[in-house]
Amino acid sequence: MNQTIRRQIFERLREQNPHPTTELNYSTPFELLIAVILSAQATDKGVNKATAKLYPVANTPEAIVALGEEGLKSYIKTIGLFNSKAANIIKTCQQLIELHDSQVPQDRAALEALPGVGRKTANVVLNTVFRQPTMAVDTHIFRVANRTRIAPGKNVLEVEKKLLRFIPKEFLLDAHHWLILHGRYTCLARSPRCGSCIIEDLCEYRGKNLD
Repeated sequence: MNQTIRRQIFERLREQNPHPTTELNYSTPFELLIAVILSAQATDKGVNKATAKLYPVANTPEAIVALGEEGLKSYIKTIGLFNSKAANIIKTCQQLIELHDSQVPQDRAALEALPGVGRKTANVVLNTVFRQPTMAVDTHIFRVANRTRIAPGKNVLEVEKKLLRFIPKEFLLDAHHWLILHGRYTCLARSPRCGSCIIEDLCEYRGKNLD
């Protein structure tokens, strides 16, 4: 795929959705950080249901530490891996209080040093809250990048680096959200909705389903 085609793809995605954003509900950088930690192997809808009950009670590092691990579990027990997530979130809150004046750090190294925060989570926070041109490659983006041939790669890091290199700079800030939403609602894993896809004619997927 050449750069002209890539530009056309993102022009269409931007036209369809000029101001894309995460589907996780949050009102502060800390709330987004916790929501993203919870979203690993869970749906945004499921996370939003849990945080809708949690955040009115505890939405700061101090308040969540005060809940304690067992108290936190009572709010997030509907989410997969809630035991390990609760332990990590408590430790992350303690580190935020002790090392970062209870604020979410704005650099990758500090974010990735927090328990339960990997490269993907750090990228989501850096991009969504702090508007840095990062690319959080989840299963949806990995699939879309390979299937369309926008940025094919054998692993997540390879796809991330190619996307950052190939996507025209003017689209980089919002590209993460466009691609994840496209993968979530159109370019589905088992049965992609090619017939209703706005970039179908630009996509290089050989197994297009145009029904």
